[in-house]
Amino acid sequence: MPRPVSNPPNPWDSLHAEWLGEPPAAELQVFEEEARSIIAENDSPDVGFRFSVNPYRGCFHGCSYCYARPTHQYLGWGAGTDFDRKIVAKVNAPELLRRELKKASWRGDTLVFSGVTDSYQPLEAVYGLTRRCLETCLEFRNPVGVVTKGALVRRDAELLGALAREADATVYVSIPFADAETARAIEPNVAAPEQRLEAIAALSAAGVSTGVALAPIIPGLNDSDIAKILSGARAAGATKAFLTLLRLPAETRLVFEERIAEAFPARVAKIFSNLEQTRGGKRNESRFGDRMEGAGPRWRAIETLFEIECRRLGFMAGEHEKPRHTSTFRRPGPAQARLFE
Repeated sequence: MPRPVSNPPNPWDSLHAEWLGEPPAAELQVFEEEARSIIAENDSPDVGFRFSVNPYRGCFHGCSYCYARPTHQYLGWGAGTDFDRKIVAKVNAPELLRRELKKASWRGDTLVFSGVTDSYQPLEAVYGLTRRCLETCLEFRNPVGVVTKGALVRRDAELLGALAREADATVYVSIPFADAETARAIEPNVAAPEQRLEAIAALSAAGVSTGVALAPIIPGLNDSDIAKILSGARAAGATKAFLTLLRLPAETRLVFEERIAEAFPARVAKIFSNLEQTRGGKRNESRFGDRMEGAGPRWRAIETLFEIECRRLGFMAGEHEKPRHTSTFRRPGPAQARLFE
C-alpha cells in the first residue's frame, strides 16, 4: 500500500527542476511505494509493445483524456483530480528492474517507458527513477523505447544517446496540439508544444531515434493541427510518426466531457458529433484491436491527411512497430558491474 510522504519533495523548488512555464495551481500529494514488480507485460493488440516499465502511478500532467485515469481507482482514489494530484513513486523501481534483468528468463526485449502514466512527469526531476532505470538498461545493453509528453526527457538526452549507440533507444514525444492555449486547456500541466519540439531536437542531436505521436486525435478540435505538428517535428529531427484516435474508457469520459464543455462551450457539440462519426455513433470503443482507431469517412479523411503529410515530409509513418528482440543484451560480469557502482 502506498505510504504518504509527510513533507514531499517539491519539484518546483528542487535544484534539479527546470521551470517550463507558470506553476500550476494544483495541490500535490506524494506517496511512496515499495512495488512488488516493475516490468508489465502487455497482450493488447491496440498497443505496439509487449513489455513496459512504469515508475509512477497517477500523473501530474492532468490530461483530461488520459485512458489510465480509471487505474487510480484500484488504490481507492478517484479518476479525476485524485489522478492528477495523488502521485505514487515506486521508489524501488531501479532495484526491481536490475533484479528482473538478472533473471535467466529475461531475453533482452525492448522495455517501453511507460505504458500507463508518464515517466517524465515533473516529479521525475526530484526522484530520478526513470533515469536510474535507464542507467540500468545501459549497463545491461537492453533496448528501450519512451513515449512521453514531458519535456523533461531532454535532460536525459546524453544517457538515451548512449543507449542508442550501445543497444537501441527510440523516443516518441506526444504533441496532439499545435496551439499552446488549446493544449493548456486540455492537458493543463504539460510543457507547451514548442518546448516539446525543443526536446525532440535535443534528443535527435544526441543520436536518439525520435518520433512524434499525435495522440490523441480529437476530431473537430485538433485534426486541423496535423500538418503543422508534423512539419515542426520533422524540422526538429523526428523521423517517425503515428496517431491514435481519442479513447474514453469508463470515468475518463466523464472527466473529458466536463473539461471540453468548460473550455470550448461553443464547440462542444461539434467535437462530440465528429467523435461519434468516427466511432459508429459512440464516444468510445472498448473492443480489443479497435480502441485506438476509428472507422467511417471522417476517420479515413484524417488518416489520409496524416499519410499525405508524412510522405511529403519524409516520415516513416504508421503505428509504431512491435519492438524486435535484439542481441545487444548482456548481463554484466562482476568487473563490469563495478563500473556502475
